[in-house]
Parts: sequence; structure tokens; C-alpha cells
Amino acid sequence: MLAAAPVTLRELARLAWRASPPLSLLAAALELASGCATSFGLLATTTVFAELLAQGPTPQRVVAALPALALAAGAYAARGALESAVGAVHASLAPRVEQHAQDELHAAVIDTELVAFDDAGFTELVRRSSTQGILIIREAVTDAGTLLSSLVSLAAAVATAGLLHPVLAPVVLLAAAPHGWACLRAAKLDYQSLARTVSHVQRRAVTSDLITSRDPAAEIRAYTTGPTLLAEHRRINTQLAAEAVRVEHRKTVVRLLGRGMAGVGAVLAYGVLGALLYAGIMPLALAGAAAIAMRTATTAVATTVQAANRVFEEGFYLDMLNTCLATARRYRHRVPSTARRLAPGPHLIELHDVSFTYPGKDEPALTGIGLTLEPGHVVALVGENGSGKTTLAKLIAGLYRPDRGKVTWDGLDIAEIHPDELHAHLTLLPQSPTPWPMTAENNVRIGRLERPDPDRRALNGAAEAAGLDAIVTGLPRGWKSLLSRQFQTGHDLSGGQWQRVSAARGLYRNAPLLIADEPTAALDARAEQIIFRSLHSPHAADGGTTTHPIRTTILITHRLANIRHADDIVVLDKGRITERGTHEQLIRHGGTYAELFDIQARNYLHTTTNNNNKHRVHLSEE
Repeated sequence: MLAAAPVTLRELARLAWRASPPLSLLAAALELASGCATSFGLLATTTVFAELLAQGPTPQRVVAALPALALAAGAYAARGALESAVGAVHASLAPRVEQHAQDELHAAVIDTELVAFDDAGFTELVRRSSTQGILIIREAVTDAGTLLSSLVSLAAAVATAGLLHPVLAPVVLLAAAPHGWACLRAAKLDYQSLARTVSHVQRRAVTSDLITSRDPAAEIRAYTTGPTLLAEHRRINTQLAAEAVRVEHRKTVVRLLGRGMAGVGAVLAYGVLGALLYAGIMPLALAGAAAIAMRTATTAVATTVQAANRVFEEGFYLDMLNTCLATARRYRHRVPSTARRLAPGPHLIELHDVSFTYPGKDEPALTGIGLTLEPGHVVALVGENGSGKTTLAKLIAGLYRPDRGKVTWDGLDIAEIHPDELHAHLTLLPQSPTPWPMTAENNVRIGRLERPDPDRRALNGAAEAAGLDAIVTGLPRGWKSLLSRQFQTGHDLSGGQWQRVSAARGLYRNAPLLIADEPTAALDARAEQIIFRSLHSPHAADGGTTTHPIRTTILITHRLANIRHADDIVVLDKGRITERGTHEQLIRHGGTYAELFDIQARNYLHTTTNNNNKHRVHLSEE
């Protein structure tokens, strides 16, 4: 603790200084002034006792002691005022430090590459830092102030006792030491208990979230797993309660020993004080001040140890926060100072011997990919689960950076293009779109908020092209309906309806490259046909209301009937391109694509009987 506390204090001082230099200086000055007031009050108390007891507490001596008494009272009043001022400054400083730390963390995370979130360790580090790490900052600032204040008070008490007589300084510490030992020992018991139960606490949080969250509620009831979850939660809680009782009993024993040793220490301290009085080395007038100094030191030691222990524990969270920031910086986008700019689309996109491996994985997700995407083409990526389709699409979009090889847009290596510049030319339709907690209108406009659309012409056009217009008409407040059950007036949508929102969002964005990754997995057949008709269009149209530049579209879907008319179909297997061509070419080739297509086509075959002869008839391709 002695080694770690100064490091934590230094880190907190750095955060406080960056958050507000004036408040940081004011807090330090007030802490020092408060300690000086404590020391001055003790010395003034010594003068009072000297005036009162030097020749007996006669009326004349009482009157003579009034100035010293006024000084002592003023010193303690000033100390009280200074402590209140310190509290007020900390109340203003702590939220600013918390705000600064949170902003620093969020700025670092938002600037990281997407691949960082495929690192499970980094994802967990971000989660803990953004919750526990940030929340502990405000408490840490307050505890650091308490620690500094108690250290100053302790130093003032010891210094005052030393001024009264040099031997009293170690005696004061001797009287206070048992309190310090008891606090340290109790803190160690708490920390050991935390280490033993951390996994239990985590498991209890998991069961509690499952019991109280909305998403698993239906399945828990349908599968009647409620009693099982409740029993598990109770079992873990019983273990944690037993551990808490056991630790509190041990801490009670430690505190009892501490108080006993403190009593022995007090007897020894007062024995030394009595010996000094008996030998005539210390005047009786100074004994009262020495007793007050010992009492002040004892209280200060206990407060110091308790505050130091809290700062010590909070230091772990600060270390976690700093580790998270350092890791985020390693994943930060690195763009040359001479970043290139892209011309308006469409773009010729080429991949040159590209390979990519996810963090923590030994086997590459993609190996030796060479591919050219012509402007305005509809390109379909096909393959079994885990073949690398989504990874390839993200490499094309610049969301991932290759480990080997390069991806170029119009001949420019995307590593030389600022990510914001590159992604401004991109639209992404994921399988599970983000349900933004905002109005229906802004859920679509979030695709390009800066786009001027005063009469909602583009908005309504995108909604019509995605089949969203009927859904919006049925909402309580139309476009102004809040799409989030997190709020009392919010309205929820089904998975298929959210995919229509996502499609409208992508069409409204109107970018020259559109990547659709299973964009209709939750849609019915009619809605799916509407979406794919819009996606297959070579124009980046938002409902046909305006003429737009040509768009390149990349489709990822397991429903192969939806990509029959794609200009180029790329088949992947275990991270490599194994086939490529049009639908007709790949069917004639008779490879993986033809096999997958035939498997799905069988579901659309029916048997008819004619003159006792059975004929298999393919449904219309249309």
C-alpha cells in the first residue's frame, strides 16, 4: 500500500490537473491550510493551558488566557471552515475529473479500428473500464483528498507534540499505531475476501441479469427455466452471504485486538507523559495540550489508513483504465500525415494477395485473396458459415486492415486514406441492425444526418423503396414515433421491421458502395423481394425520386435465389476464393455453388401426377 498509494495519488493529480488546474491548485492549498490550522490550534491550546495552569486557574489567569483562547477557537473555526471549503472544491472537482476520464476513454475507444472489438480481452477491458473504472474516479478523488487531509492532520499533531517535547513525537505514534494495524488488517481481510468471491459475484450478476432482463424473459418462461435460475441465484447468494459473515466476524476480532493494543499503547503513552511530569521535565500546563495532540494523532492515523486502503484499491481500477487507454491506442487508426482523398464514386476496388487473421487466432480467416470489383456491379459473396464472406466484405470496406497484401480504391491503398474519408463512401446493411433509441425519422436519417431534406422527399423515397412506409403509417406518431421501449412512450419493432428500417437507412445514405450482409434474414418473402429489387438496382436511388450516381453493391446471403442476377458471384471456402462467375457459368461448372443452389432448389420443387407418370417441375425462376 505504501508503494502503490503514491502512484495512485500521482495519477489522480494528473487527471485532476488536466480536468481543472485552478480547482486542483485550490484543493491542494486548502488541504495545506487546513493542516496548518490544526497545528496552530494545538499550539494555541498549549498557550491556553499555560495561562490557566501556570499559577492556578484564578479569575485573573482566566482573563489573561482569553486572547489565547480566542486564538485557539479561531484556529479550530478556521479549520472547520477550511474543511468545508475543501469539501466544496472536491464536490466541484470530482465530477470534472470523472467527465474528463470518461471523455478520454470514449475518445480513445471510438478511434480504434473495428478489429479491436474482435479481441475478447479488449472488449471486456472496455466494458469494465467504462463502468467500474469510470464510476470509481469520483470516489477516488474524494478519498485522495481525505488521505491528504488526514496526513496533514497527523503531521500537525506529531509536530506539535514534538515541539512540546521531542520524546512525545514517537509516543504519539505509539499510541496511534494499534488503530493503524487494525485498519490495515481489516482492509486485508476485505481484499482477500474479494479475491475469493470475485467469480461468485460475476456469476450472481449473470443470473440476476437473466432473471431481470427483457430479452430472455420469453424463453425463460417458455422453457420453465425460472426455478432453475432462481435456485442457482440463491445458491450463489448463500455462499456470498456466508463469506461476508465469516469476514465480518474475523474483522470484529481484529478490531477487538486493535482496541486492546490501543489501550496498552495509550497507557504507555500516558505513562511517558506522567513520567515527564513527575520528573519535572514537562510543565503541567503542557500536559493537556500533549494529551489533545495524542488524541488527534490517533484519529488521524485511523483516518489515514482507511483512506489509504481505499486509494490503494481504487488504484487497481485506475490501472485498468490506463491499460484500456494504452490498448485502445495500439488499435488506433494510423493514417499518414499526407492522407489521400477519394474522388466521387463509383470506385474500382481491387484486392491484391490479401490475408487476414483475427486477434488471438492462429488460423487466418482469409488467405491470398485477389479480387477486382467493377464500378456499378452487383457482386455476391457465397459460401458456408465461416468461409470468410463477412470478413472479406469488411476488408473491402476498409473496416478491417489486411495483415498482408493491400486493398485499393481507384488505385489508392486504403491505408493511405483517412477512415472517415473512406467510410463516407460506404453503406453497411448488417443482419442485426442497430435499433437506435430515437424517432423513426432519425433512425433512417442517422445514415446521413447532414443531408438536406426539408420536405422529406428523400426520406419518404427511401422508406417506400425499403417497404418501410406502411410500417411508419401504422406507428402512433408516424415518423415522430420513438422506437425504443427504454422510454415510457417508446414503440418496439419486430426483427423484420428493423431490417426494413436498416434498408431505408442505407438507401437514404446514398453512398457509392453498399454492403448488405444477410439484410433480409428476418423478412417475409414479399418484403424480401422488395428489398432485393432495390439492392439489385445499379443506381443509388432512394425510392426513385432523384437520379443518383451508379452504385456498387456487395450482397452476402444464404438464399441463392436472390443473387441469380448478380453480375459477379464469388464463392469462398475456408478463407479462399474457389469459384467465380455468373450464375449460369457457375451452374455449368458444377462446383460448390451449383451444389448449394441445387440443395435449396429442391425445396421449391413439387411433384405432379399426369397419366400415372410423375414429373418434377421447377417453379418459375421469376
